[in-house]
Amino acid sequence: MKHDAGDAAPIASAPAAPEGAAGLFGDRMPLAEQFAAILADTGVSHGLIGPREVPRLWERHLLNCAVIADAFPREARLIDVGSGAGLPGVVLAIVRPDLEVHLVEPMLRRTQWLEGVVADLGLASVTAHRGRAEEFVGVLAAPYVTARAVARLDKLARWCVPLLEPQGVLVAMKGRSAATELEEDRKGLQRLGLTDAVVTEHTSALLEEPVLTVDLRFAPKPARTKAARREGARSSKQARSVRKARSSRSLIGRAGQPGCTRQG
Repeated sequence: MKHDAGDAAPIASAPAAPEGAAGLFGDRMPLAEQFAAILADTGVSHGLIGPREVPRLWERHLLNCAVIADAFPREARLIDVGSGAGLPGVVLAIVRPDLEVHLVEPMLRRTQWLEGVVADLGLASVTAHRGRAEEFVGVLAAPYVTARAVARLDKLARWCVPLLEPQGVLVAMKGRSAATELEEDRKGLQRLGLTDAVVTEHTSALLEEPVLTVDLRFAPKPARTKAARREGARSSKQARSVRKARSSRSLIGRAGQPGCTRQG
């Protein structure tokens, strides 16, 4: 990756790829190795990953993201919210060049870094966007939205749902707490229109544990037409009139009962 004039010398070298990694990346393995070198260098100097992460770049980051590629159908369009170091968006674009990937990142310096990575790796199907997710409502939408280590599931869903097309899927990368978060946040997720929630295990012989994603389908309620809203308002008004008439008749009836006399 090209360095700014003030960038320091490379901080560390990326570790060698584990044997068998080419089985995931195929002929894109050189790009994966180039991205690993960038993460170990300017990824650290820009604060995108910690220096202690460098020795485990492949297992914890690159392979971890690559195995969820099976969550997306061929030529899918997806948005990576809070992309940060390009995880998982850049990795997915490397392992699956058929995907159209949009990286959404609120911080200017990180967005510029992502733009440099995309240019250096020649990822023509990837676009980096600067801004918070809520700033792209009505501007950017896709059948798939993904995120990794951004926020708890309920908060993440509030950011991601407005970017999902109807019947789209949120693929949220989660750790061991995936099932617990899903159960605790289920009612709130349903209110957002997220249904068919499942925890999916993505496995590889290269990883000690499976990578977990919470997959939720966005099924918004059909919008009511103006005519339906007018009819609903008219029905509500009629119902109020009926209740008011019944209440008046009830009061008149009680006034005519024995023991009820007018004072005069």
